[in-house]
This record gives sequence, C-alpha cells and structure tokens, in this order.
Amino acid sequence: MATESFRADGVLRHAGSTDRYGLLDVLGVAAVVLDADGRIVFWSSQAEDLFGYTAGEALGKYAARLFVHEQHFDLVRDLFAQVMLSGASWAGAFPIRHKDGSTRMLEFRNMRLLDNLGDVYALGIAADHNTLQRVETDLALSERLVSQSPIGLSIKDTELRYLTVNRALERINGLPADAHRGRTLREILPGLDADWIEGALSQVLETGRPQLDLHTVGRTPADPDHDHAWSVSYFRLEDPGGRVLGVAGSIVDVTERHHAALEAERASKRLALVAEASARVGTTLDVNQTARELAEVAVPGLADVVAVEVLDSVLALQSRAQTHGPALFRALALVSAHPTEATRAADPPGELATYAADRLVTQCVRTARPVLVEHVTERDLARIARSPEAAALLARAGVHSYLAVPLIARGEVLGAFDLKRARNPLPFGQDDVVLAGELAARAAVSIDNARWFQSVRNTAVTLQRSLLPDDPPRLTGLEVASRYRPAHAASEVGGDWFDTIALGDGRTVLVVGDVMGSGIAAATTMGRLRTAARTLADLDFDPAQVLQHLDQTVSGLEQYIATCLYAVYDPRCGECHLANAGHLPPVLVRAGKAPQLLKLPTGVPLGVGGVAFLSATVDLAPGDLLVLYTDGLIETRHDPIDERLDVLLRLLAVPDRSLEETCDRLLDALRVPEGHDDATLLVARTLATG
Repeated sequence: MATESFRADGVLRHAGSTDRYGLLDVLGVAAVVLDADGRIVFWSSQAEDLFGYTAGEALGKYAARLFVHEQHFDLVRDLFAQVMLSGASWAGAFPIRHKDGSTRMLEFRNMRLLDNLGDVYALGIAADHNTLQRVETDLALSERLVSQSPIGLSIKDTELRYLTVNRALERINGLPADAHRGRTLREILPGLDADWIEGALSQVLETGRPQLDLHTVGRTPADPDHDHAWSVSYFRLEDPGGRVLGVAGSIVDVTERHHAALEAERASKRLALVAEASARVGTTLDVNQTARELAEVAVPGLADVVAVEVLDSVLALQSRAQTHGPALFRALALVSAHPTEATRAADPPGELATYAADRLVTQCVRTARPVLVEHVTERDLARIARSPEAAALLARAGVHSYLAVPLIARGEVLGAFDLKRARNPLPFGQDDVVLAGELAARAAVSIDNARWFQSVRNTAVTLQRSLLPDDPPRLTGLEVASRYRPAHAASEVGGDWFDTIALGDGRTVLVVGDVMGSGIAAATTMGRLRTAARTLADLDFDPAQVLQHLDQTVSGLEQYIATCLYAVYDPRCGECHLANAGHLPPVLVRAGKAPQLLKLPTGVPLGVGGVAFLSATVDLAPGDLLVLYTDGLIETRHDPIDERLDVLLRLLAVPDRSLEETCDRLLDALRVPEGHDDATLLVARTLATG
C-alpha cells in the first residue's frame, strides 16, 4: 500500500509524488536514521534522490562505507561519536559520494534521537548545498529588496487580508505593519476606494492576470487632509506547484505627476476655451449678441451662472464714466448652465440696475481690477447681490464662489464679466482669474467696436430717414404705401431710397434707388440723388432723360455707382412710363391674373456713363398694383435671386385689403433676420378717376 501523508492545509499527497508545494520540497530535504553502530535503519524517498541509493540498497548498510570517502572516515567517526555520546548536534557542509561515483556537497543537520526503550539513534537531515545556498541568497536578497525598497510592497492572503507590508508602505499608509496584519484594506484605510481596489485584487486572484499601473486617488492617515495619487500593480502569488497563496502589490506615490497631469489638463481646457472664444465671440457688430456669445462660451467650463453688464454711461458714449458712488449698469446677457434660482437674482438682459458703491461689481469697475471671493459667505452675498431678496436667492441656489472681471477696451472700463459657481464644487482660483480676464479682454474689444459702430450706424440711419420722404402727398388716381428697413445691426446702413413726387398736371413720379456702398457717405449720396431726381421731375423730362441726367450727377461723386427705377404715372390716359438703370424689375399685379415681372429695357447702373437709357410704357387699369423695391428686400446670402423673385410673385398673388398690409406681409415674409442690406418697398395702386 502506498505511503500517504497529510499537510497542515489538509492536502493529501503520496510520498512519491513529484508535485512541489513548499520550501522543503524545493530544497529536497532528505531524512536518514542510523542506529548506534552506524547502520542505516530509516531511509526517506528524498534520500534516494539525494544519494542515489534505493531503500533496499541503503537499509542495513554502514552509512560511512556507503557514501563517505575513505579520507573522511576518521572525521565522520568523531562527529558521529560526539552526537551519539554527548547529544550535541552538528551542522555543516560535507562532501559525500553519490551512487554514480560523483562527489556532491550536502548541507547536514545531525542530532541524537532517543526512543521509548532507551535506544539511541542518529538523525541526519540533508539537502543539496548549492540549492540551499541559492535559496538563502534569494531569501536574503528578497528581504533586503522588500525592507529597503522605496516602493510600497504588500502581500495579502486569498481573503485579501494583509500578511505583510514593508517599511515604505508603512510610511505611505501612516500605519505600522502590525496594524495591517490580518485586516483588510477597507478596515484600515477608509479614505480609499476600497470597492474598486478590492475588485481589482479579486480579479487578479481569479484570473492570474496581473493588473499594472492602476491609478487611485484618496487619503491615508499619513496625510489625512490632502488627496494623494498612487500607481498600484497587483500580481498573484503561487507556490512552485501552482497553488494560489495570495496577492502581492506594489504602490508608488505619483501625487506630483498626478497634479502635473491635472494642471496640464486644466491648461489644455483653458486654451481650448480661449480658442473657442476667439471663434465665437465678436462674430457680429452687435453689442447684445457679443455679450451673449461671451456668456455662452464661459458656461459651464468656467462658471455655472454668467452675466455680462455694461455701464450705461458707456453705451451712451458719454465722455467720462462716473468714478464714485453707485454704478448704473445695463444687463446685456445672462446664461446659466442649469436651471437655478441664481438667475432670478440677476438683472434681466436689457434692464437697468443700480449697484451701490459697496457692491463688488461696482468695486470691480471702479478699480478696473478683478474681484475674487473664493469661498462666499453670507456677508459676501450681501455685497454681490443688488438687494437682500437677491442675496437670499443666491444663497438658496448654493452659490459658493464669485468672480467679477472688468471689461476693458482701449483703456476704458466698459462693464463687468460676472461669474458664479454653485453646482461646480471647486472655488474660483487665480488660474480662473487669468482665464476670465483673457476672455473679457477679447470680448471687450468686440463690445467696444460694436458700440461705436452702433453709434455711427444710428447716425447714418437718422440721416437716411431724414432724407427719405415723409407721408406721401395727396395723389391723383393713385394710392401709395412705402416702407424702409435699415440693415441688420451687424452691417452698416446702405443707400437705399424712394420718393413719390406729385406733378402739377396730376401725374405722379415713383422712384426707387440703391447707392452701392454703406455708411454715412452712401446715405449722403442717396440724398443728393433724391434731390436731383426731384429737380429733374419738375422739368417734365422723359424717364430715360431723367436717368441720363442722374448718371451725370453720380459720375461726379467720387466713383459711386447706383441703381434706379424711375416711373411716371398719368391717370388721364392710364399709362405708366418707366426707365431702368440696372435695377430689379418692378412687379405688376392685375386682378384675375398672375403677378408678373415687367420686362423693361435694362440700362447700366448710374455712374457707369456712356450708355443711353430707354423708356417703356405700360397700360394700367384701375385696381392694378405696381410694386417697386430694392434688392435688400429679397436677396439673401444663400438663395438664388430667381428663386427669391418667385417667392415675391407668389406672395403678391394673394390680395390684401390694404397696401399697408401688403407692405407688412412682404417684409415679414421676405426680410431675413440677418439681413445684411437695407430694404426699400414702394407699392402703388391705380384708382378710378371721375
């Protein structure tokens, strides 16, 4: 029957098994027992591996004669006598003769045994000297590496309880080794993400695949007030036979690298925000649009609630802003990253708000310096909000950090860039001050450009409106309605114009024109043309002759070019005489028929010179509608002009009760919100005459 033995862990194995489980197996420790005469009475299977003799060959033989060289007989007899007589044990390396004739160095431990009958025996435990020496060296090296390593090292059992830690890990965790042993990570380090870490450990135990360079952030008793970052790696430990012993872990503090990576990430986000602002802020010359673009860029990357407020004196282009006392702001934009009561505490865009001298936003514009409150208190809220009610709203919204940055352009403070954090848990810091200042500086220039442009544009609009006719005069056989719409705020005012001139004999002159270019100069040129056309109308010229004279007028006005449509309606004969100088054709609408574009001889624009103009005559019956307009009514940046003219015709196919309704409906349907040109519309309906 095969000999069997039990290990302490309950694993049953045969004595002759070649499986390796522990250190003794690695060393191949052999046991030999000699009687008082030196004969071999017990022989282990490991002895057969070590000496080469089977039990049958060894048992009953004198040990010295079997595997001791003759020159060592005397020494062996003396050592054997010392062990047997005095009971002293002996240990050391000794050369033996292997069965194959070779000499091998073995490490021995010899001691005396005494049985219950009083008989004395000698027990010899032996292992290969080179193997033992290698193991001792490895153990010494491992012990030194573990104890002196700057890397934290630990070993956990299969239940994830600490077995041992080195000194480096004691320092990292702020706990001695004894506080680790027998306890789990979650029991001793509650400041770490134990679920995540133990999940990784369990996976290593289950699969045997190491987990390398995992990153975790938390706090330990070594520094309980600050977060640290660690790079951890885990490996499964197995004995030489493959039995799982536990998990080894290495821990390296990478807090500096972690902070550097976070800072690099923050810097990258700041650069991205600045780049986005460069692309999105200042796309138009509209003050309100520019302010909203600034606010939208800052949410939510920089703040949860953003307001842009400009000093009312700045918008009014007053020469000097007030430097003391309360500040009067006009809110331009308010943007929030999420629904919050903080928006109710802010000033609605378009409204005026007065902030006392002690308010932080007032301090910001008066000193032209940023105001930073990293951690907002109840007292701070009273200085941030315009009123106690607004301060209460900010408190309920959870506003905990505040930053106001002045909007400065060309050395003048325009207003303030107001930022608040509520849901974002981090307070504003100096990096945020720099970033907000960069965004504010870029936006302030655009806002400044827009306000000056708005002033010039308002002047041009005022001039142009003053040059256009008031309510049309009382006309014979003709009903007239007109509209003028300036260009969108992002563009300058153009030179569109119209006029209705009553001649003394009952005839009426209808004229529309468009001076190419924009701004005050174009409006002024338009005024000159309108004055010239009125003068020429009184001279009773044919429409083609009028255009000829206007062409000469424009040719002397610094290379300006204009288009013009000139028409004279005679109610006595129901005829309308028209001439065209490069202008879009008018539309004729007759009852019961589809609207049509009148095909007129198309002359060159005024100012080109050298080309004759031709007149055409159209018969008009009572109730006919003649529609004159400039290109700003129908042109867009993306649609073909033919398609837009078709839309105009379809709209005119639906009759209105009044000419005023027709004008409004055409403008509402055709005028695009971002219209880049001004638009003129003149609609005339013929009436029956008595």
